[in-house]
Amino acid sequence: MADKIILTGIRPTGPLHIGHYCGALVNNVAIQNAGDYSRMYGMIADAQGLTDNFDDPEKVRRNVIEVALDMLSVGYDPEKTTLFIQSAVPELTELTFYYMNLVTVARLQRNPTVKGEIAQKEKFANGLPVGFLTYPISQAADITAFRANVVPAGDDQAPMIEQTNEIVHKFNSIYGDVLSPVKIVMPDSSLAARLPGTDGNAKMSKSLGNCIYLKDSADDIATRVKTMFTDPKHLRVEDPGNTTENPVFIYLSVFAKPEHFAAFLPEYKDYAELAAHYERGGLGDVKVKKFLNAVLQETLRPIRERREMLARDIPSVMEMLRVGTERARAVAAETVDAVKRAMKLNYFE
Repeated sequence: MADKIILTGIRPTGPLHIGHYCGALVNNVAIQNAGDYSRMYGMIADAQGLTDNFDDPEKVRRNVIEVALDMLSVGYDPEKTTLFIQSAVPELTELTFYYMNLVTVARLQRNPTVKGEIAQKEKFANGLPVGFLTYPISQAADITAFRANVVPAGDDQAPMIEQTNEIVHKFNSIYGDVLSPVKIVMPDSSLAARLPGTDGNAKMSKSLGNCIYLKDSADDIATRVKTMFTDPKHLRVEDPGNTTENPVFIYLSVFAKPEHFAAFLPEYKDYAELAAHYERGGLGDVKVKKFLNAVLQETLRPIRERREMLARDIPSVMEMLRVGTERARAVAAETVDAVKRAMKLNYFE
């Protein structure tokens, strides 16, 4: 659709791992390469990253480069997707300020995404920053600034998109039709599966040390796979095994393709045959892990090699971000002008 404007965003909380790869990156690159849009933006959301890293600005600054390298290495193309740094577009902050009057504190506290994060008491032991509570308003500013009407995201982001549309509706009802509603598009690919941590934890987390990063060396990947959690009841090769809650098999269901079986484990035609054997017993964890390691090495090697090449010329990466940020800022400035005009704040026109 010619008028489709797409916004994707990644918070720079650290180098990206294969959970990000499956949950967002692969889908976003596929959308980019399909070309069914008029404009596409890729935002590195460093200002939002400060909401729970406000006391460590150097970490956020460093992670901006890490995330940019990861995005480029998996296939983001600056010629097709405008890549930019959120904090370098001050118009987003201005829009956030105007939108704050359209949302109550009670509504922000009811947002399931915010509510779930607040529940992690250790995360905000010293109190909840206002910046975190207003995160949904900031996200609404990010989306509307670029007139985005499509946001590819997981189901956990649905409450944020719902709140954006509430802000859009309220603004338009008061000031006239200026802003456009947005639609969330959830990936339907098997790669969109939310990967558990290598330790069996429901979520990959840097603090838990249960991630496989896109930049990991071949040795790091092999070590991580070798120590992965499997089925604790599968004590002997002949024991029946569980595949549905087994991270090794969850990863294989996402990454293993027919060509991987042909190359590395030809006695099985596909994942279904391998899983069936494990479930009835007679297949050991060591053999399965060796296969998973081969699959991940094959998948991540080209990404790592491209990343290493890009990392040798950081100034060029930063220049690409500078150009993209200037382009994004010009569009955001047009939106701010339209918003201020609608709000009768255009005193000097």
